[in-house]
Amino acid sequence: MTHSRRSVLRHGAGLAAAGTAASLAGCSGAADSGSGEFGSGYAAFFTLNDWANRVAGDHASFEDPVDVGQLGHGWTPDGNLAADVASTDAFVYLDTPEFSWAQDLAATLRADYDTVAVIDGLDGLGDDLLEWDHSHGGGEHDGETHEGGHDESRDESEQGGGQHDPHVWVDPVFAADIVDTIATGLGEADPDNADDYADNAAAYAEELDAVDAAFESIADEAARDVAVMAGHNSFQYLEARYGFRLHSPVGVSPQNEPTQTEIADTIELVNAEGIDAVLYDRFESPRLAESIVENSDATEAVPVTSAGGTTREWNDAGYGYLEQMTEINVPAFERAFGVQ
Repeated sequence: MTHSRRSVLRHGAGLAAAGTAASLAGCSGAADSGSGEFGSGYAAFFTLNDWANRVAGDHASFEDPVDVGQLGHGWTPDGNLAADVASTDAFVYLDTPEFSWAQDLAATLRADYDTVAVIDGLDGLGDDLLEWDHSHGGGEHDGETHEGGHDESRDESEQGGGQHDPHVWVDPVFAADIVDTIATGLGEADPDNADDYADNAAAYAEELDAVDAAFESIADEAARDVAVMAGHNSFQYLEARYGFRLHSPVGVSPQNEPTQTEIADTIELVNAEGIDAVLYDRFESPRLAESIVENSDATEAVPVTSAGGTTREWNDAGYGYLEQMTEINVPAFERAFGVQ
């Protein structure tokens, strides 16, 4: 897989001059924005882009507008993105405030560009979304930016925090539901190839079944039912699915800073449970994990990924969602839960 930006527009400079979704709303020529043949689209972040391309197969090519090293939630697009997306055939996104830029873009497309199929991956999953409580104690986050300059704490605080945890894609069972939703949306937009989209989604679901089985195995063979996540917890859906527990001194929101008492309690838990490996999010600083390791009986800090983006290393290696889950998360969770 190659993670790249669209470098030129498929249509003329008149559409490219539209700087934002708001300015696009007033543009004319919406009926001419499609090419007449289904073949391209955008997806709101790394994992959706990977899935859209797997489902589309040879029939269409999707772009991820978010640069390598950045996360799609809380991200701010450049001025040309709305024009780029409006010149393609489909937009795949998640209808959640954590992707407010994508919500705004989807609304503009639905209102003014009916040639663009707008596909909400969360369609049908509303009742399954977990609450996301940002009320965890502790001081203000220090505003540290992630790789590539993403300041998630600032983004979420500006949005007031989401009511539901958006990281539903980390659950391979829900992932299969989203992939099926993408296939349905593409099939409606491109009926001639609907059967192929459905077949591709079904084949990918079998690969997701293997990820599901791997996490089931971790839950069954774990030496302990708790592990430590030294950072905000993006894995609540895995906890709910497989019954294990991730203790975080931070909680679910990156705008929280743990207190010394919370850090001390975490170190005490590490020692009491005989935890060797402390997990941290690859897109956050490892400093808290390293501090817990240095001050406890743990021996290593191990990165995990919520698959909300990709790194340069993973991108160069061709890692998609499946590889991030099987090559990064599964071994890390095995280590953290003491699977032999």
